Amino acid sequence: MNDLFPQDSAPRLGAPLGLARQRAIARRRRRRLIAAVTIPLAMVMVVAIGAIASESVRDIGRRFSGMVSTPPPADFEGPGTTEIRVDIPPGATGSAIGRLLYNAEVVASVGAFNAAFAAHPYAPGIQPGVAVMLTGMSAQDAVDRLVLNERLITRITFPENFTATQVFARIVAQTDITQEEIDAIVEDPSLIGLPEQAEGVIEGWLFPSTYDLSPYETAQSLLTRMVSQTVSVLTSLEVPEDRWRATLIEASIIEREAPNDDFYRAKVSRVIQNRLAINEPLGMDAIDAFGAGRPAHLITREEFRDPNNPWASRVHPGLPPHAIGSAGRAAIYAAANPVDGPWRWFVTVDLCTGETLFTGDYNEFLGFRAQYQAWRVANPDGAC
Repeated sequence: MNDLFPQDSAPRLGAPLGLARQRAIARRRRRRLIAAVTIPLAMVMVVAIGAIASESVRDIGRRFSGMVSTPPPADFEGPGTTEIRVDIPPGATGSAIGRLLYNAEVVASVGAFNAAFAAHPYAPGIQPGVAVMLTGMSAQDAVDRLVLNERLITRITFPENFTATQVFARIVAQTDITQEEIDAIVEDPSLIGLPEQAEGVIEGWLFPSTYDLSPYETAQSLLTRMVSQTVSVLTSLEVPEDRWRATLIEASIIEREAPNDDFYRAKVSRVIQNRLAINEPLGMDAIDAFGAGRPAHLITREEFRDPNNPWASRVHPGLPPHAIGSAGRAAIYAAANPVDGPWRWFVTVDLCTGETLFTGDYNEFLGFRAQYQAWRVANPDGAC
């Protein structure tokens, strides 16, 4: 028996459902349908509400930023007051330059300079070097001045054959370095890195070249560079350290006896080596002239033969006490690499053309000397 349905009305497999049962099934279907529609709709509404909220926040942000704006970076009005030198290193970016100028009180802020730098079409072309600026410049004025690339620098040239005295005189004449500063270096040459091989003598160790000097150059920094360059050349030419001093002395003689001619330099170098090998006095006018402080043709016979004169090259065998000037790379190379040959004498028979004759025969040398003397008679003032 079934309490709900009479015996004859109980449902059977495949038979139509009762009305109540059909209604229950219909309700469940409606609930599933509502759920299927409601959940996606709710999700859409959440997304929409989020988008509206986000848009509202952005709108509020825009309105707030309009009310509270970031102030512009500090900037001077210019045009500036006190002159100051700023050294801009190679490869410096706009920001790096801005920091240099800010630290030097040229501009009021790095930000103002960066803005002016970014707005100037030629700012990327700013070159390194020492620039003359003013304290208290506007950022725009600072960039305008820098793009002119007017850099403060002194360029000084020391030619071959210059003695240390001539080098010092040119430094004093063309820079702000004083003679007193140089004298202090001469008193203590270790301050400029003079090698032990120099035996405390600066002569011959100041490499002849063109040097760029910053406004802050000192006697010590410049002379250190010149000595360092000499050491660099000796090293690059693979001259043994124990030969540095002798090589520079020989090179200084070669530089004076055979200037501007590689062919003559190599032969003069061989003459020196051949005479040293047999302990024969070098007998070279350039040595005597350096010691006397005047041209060879103004030196007397007595002076040439004075045994008390350490520079009397016709009396004393071996090399002179030290170098007689600054030698360039070519002369140093010739001293370290003499050409093969039997020569022991050479004479420049024409001072105007520089024609120089070499020989290993003494009688032939006497003939060359007579030829030179004839030239001297024809050219008493030595004018060419």
